[in-house]
Amino acid sequence: MTIGPALTDRAALVHQRARAAASGDRAMFLHDEAIADVQERLLVINKSFTSKAIVAAFPKKWAAAFPDARIVDDADLLDLKEGDHDLVIHAMALHWANDPVGQLVQARLALRPGGLFLGVLPGGETLHELRASLAEAEVALTGGLSPRILPMGEIRDLGALLQRAGFALPVADSHRVSATYPSVRHLMNDLRNMGEGNALATRERKPLSRALLEKTERIYRAEFSQGDRITATFELIVLTGWAPSAEQPRPLRPGSAAARLADALNTEEHSLPDPAKPGRI
Repeated sequence: MTIGPALTDRAALVHQRARAAASGDRAMFLHDEAIADVQERLLVINKSFTSKAIVAAFPKKWAAAFPDARIVDDADLLDLKEGDHDLVIHAMALHWANDPVGQLVQARLALRPGGLFLGVLPGGETLHELRASLAEAEVALTGGLSPRILPMGEIRDLGALLQRAGFALPVADSHRVSATYPSVRHLMNDLRNMGEGNALATRERKPLSRALLEKTERIYRAEFSQGDRITATFELIVLTGWAPSAEQPRPLRPGSAAARLADALNTEEHSLPDPAKPGRI
């Protein structure tokens, strides 16, 4: 269930994804990068998974990489049963969720105790060059801004969402992928072929004007070019969390330590002032 105004025009998003899937794999390099990252992480985890579920917008792509996984659409209500899986992967779709915490909670509930969640999605540094160039061009031409690129979460905020959703041992990390293009138009075509065009519910429904596109191109080239090509940054954030389990390590209770830190450091211990008794040490 979505609370408040929807961020995403779901019908437009589904249409864009269908068009992208029909165009083949020519612009799916971010999914390839995400798949390789997830596979590498699973290799180094000393645990075998027998019941995998993947929440994916492009099911064929992820099913080919994980043929033993159950593929689930990233609808508001995920088709997952409570406690059915020991691994849930949310694959390059969480950034479009109207209720990301709700998606994470549903994924956690689908896990057995001690099960693993991995979420991979574009982060806040993604397309920062295009955002800056397009915003500067639009302000110069019209004096205002329109919602043209999906806002994406920062790594610290996304890590906090794992905690809110009830995951144990939450971790968020990221890495960047750079690509170069002959022009802004080529970059935008690639975004459409990824299924990552503008599907914001509040988007401007008219296409970019020629004047806005040309000014964006000039600004982009002046600030973010390599020779005769422009550079685009994509940040991939990976979220890791575990379904709570009695076997997981837990922090010690305050005051339960068996040794003093002062002894370990070979130093003298001093008491701090008591805030309830000013002036006393």
